[in-house]
Amino acid sequence: MSDLVPFEEITPLFVDFEHTAWRLETQRGYASDRLSPNWARFKAGETAFGYRPGHPWHANIRKQTGLGKRFERVRLVDDPPTEGQRFLLASGLGNVEAGEDIRNLYRADAVRIGLPEYDFWLFDSRTVVEFVFDDQGQDLGVRVLEDAESVVRACRVRDAAWHHAIATKDFQAVSPGGRR
Repeated sequence: MSDLVPFEEITPLFVDFEHTAWRLETQRGYASDRLSPNWARFKAGETAFGYRPGHPWHANIRKQTGLGKRFERVRLVDDPPTEGQRFLLASGLGNVEAGEDIRNLYRADAVRIGLPEYDFWLFDSRTVVEFVFDDQGQDLGVRVLEDAESVVRACRVRDAAWHHAIATKDFQAVSPGGRR
């Protein structure tokens, strides 16, 4: 297993990838979300955060997808969703407007199909960036993996998750606060 590196060291991958940047999000909440300015707005009752052209993440998604690249993500959601997951459902709308294809999958379904319990990015089916979090959802760093076994496992997870996941807008229409 490779050593942990700070997330900041891998940020060039979000620009330099050639075809796809794909993420599996498994946490019930993230410390970085609770520190964001949108968290206070969410706690005050705001439920939708749109596309902001000046936001660096949105600007990069728009730029990369404009070049024909794909940003994709599957988020695991509990039933009912945790507070952190409800925040991600609300804040993810801006990412979708920017061009990211975000889909959602209930955790029970993820367990049934054998998805892992850790977060990762998969770039161009070649590089896996696996997150390590503490119990409070604080990012402790990432592992960069390029060995065949790790990459093939990540590709299988991506394919299974993508097959069963529901697009964000469809998911919110039928299940904004849990299964209906």
